[in-house]
Amino acid sequence: MNFQVEFRPEVHSDLDRIPKNVQVRIKKAIATRLEIAPQHYGERLRRSLLGLWKLRVGDYRVVYELQNSKVTIWMIAHRKEVYEEIGKRWSKYEH
Repeated sequence: MNFQVEFRPEVHSDLDRIPKNVQVRIKKAIATRLEIAPQHYGERLRRSLLGLWKLRVGDYRVVYELQNSKVTIWMIAHRKEVYEEIGKRWSKYEH
């Protein structure tokens, strides 16, 4: 079963801050993992980020929401900053 992957508008600016060689790795991981089996390759987040998943790509994390056959990518950032920043972004929206 293939999953439809969508990007939140903010994710494009996330990618602009990431080195090009890492962007290539992240895009490949999205295509080979999140489009095929996001629940198998990802890990659920907890506490205030309940409802989100993460995919580890080296030192970077792809944070996404999984609903039926749709994957919505909320943020892509370095592991040192991703959890604080996604908390701010995620809390702006009602769930």
